Amino acid sequence: MKIIYMGTPDFAVPALKKLADSTHEVVAVFTQPDKPKGRKMILTPSDVKVCAQELNIPVYQPDTFKDGKAFEIIESYAPDVIVVAAYGKILPKSVLEAPKYGCVNIHGSLLPKYRGAAPIQQAVLNGDKITGVTTMLMDAGIDTGDILMTAQTEIGINETSGELFDRLSILGGDLILETLTSLENETITLQKQDESKSSHTSKIDKSCCPIDFSKPACEVHNQIRGLNPWPVATTEIANRNVKIFSSRLCEKCGKAGTILSIKPFIVACGDRSVEITEVQPEGKKRMTAAAFTAGHKLDIGELIGKSQKNI
Repeated sequence: MKIIYMGTPDFAVPALKKLADSTHEVVAVFTQPDKPKGRKMILTPSDVKVCAQELNIPVYQPDTFKDGKAFEIIESYAPDVIVVAAYGKILPKSVLEAPKYGCVNIHGSLLPKYRGAAPIQQAVLNGDKITGVTTMLMDAGIDTGDILMTAQTEIGINETSGELFDRLSILGGDLILETLTSLENETITLQKQDESKSSHTSKIDKSCCPIDFSKPACEVHNQIRGLNPWPVATTEIANRNVKIFSSRLCEKCGKAGTILSIKPFIVACGDRSVEITEVQPEGKKRMTAAAFTAGHKLDIGELIGKSQKNI
C-alpha cells in the first residue's frame, strides 16, 4: 500500500518505523508545526518529524486543513490509506474520504472506552487492569469510527503511564501492520462501536497533581503512577513542594497524611498507606526517597500534604 502517515508525539514513532520497514511505502508524513519548548523556548520539531527525516520521508506541517492546500498535497500522492496516530488535528471530510481504504487511526485504548485526548493516562489513573490499542476507520466524530482490530495487554500494579505508553506504542505498530494486511486482503470485518459503553477522556493538566492523602491508598498510588512522567503528582513535605514519581501500596494504617516510616518512606492514606519511592524536591534533581529522607529531618507521626495546614 501507498501510505501517508500522520502523527506527532513519540507514541506515533514505532508505527512509522514499522511501516517504513515493511512492504508498504510511506510516501509522506504529516505532523504538527515545530513548537517552542523549554525555558529558552527553542523551536523544536516533533518526534515524528525527526523520525521521518531520518527515514528520508517528505514531511509536511500544515497549520490548517481549511484552506485546501494540505488536501492538494494529499491528492498529489494518491495514497491507498492514511494512517493516523496521535496527530492532534481534526481531519476534514475531504481528507477522510480521499484514500481508497480511508483513514485508519491507532488509538491507545480498547474503544469505545476512553475516547479522546488521554486514554493511556486515564486507564492508569482509574486503576484498570486491562487496556490495549484499537485500529479504527476514522469518521467525523472523535474516536467514534468503526473498529477494525484490537490488541489488549495487562497493566502492571506499579506500572506508570510512561511505561504503558511505551508498550502500547509498540503494540500499535504491530497492530497497524496486521490491520493493513487484512484490509488489503479484504479479510477484515468492521465493528460498530457500542455507544452505551463509550467514555471520554479530557487532557490532563497540573490541576490534577496535588495529592489528597485522605483518599484510599489505591487512588493515591494510581494518581502517582498515572501522572508519571507528566505532569507528575505533588505534595508538600516540611513546607516544601515535592514531586512524587513512584510509589508502592502498603498495608500499614494511620491518620491520613501521617508519616508512618522513614526507612522506607511510608505515608498513611484514607485506608492503608503508600511507600513513596522516588521524588524531586523543588529546585533539586530527581532522587530516591531514601536519598531524600537522608537529607531532610522528618519524624514519624509528622503530617505532609494538605494535612500540614491542619496542624
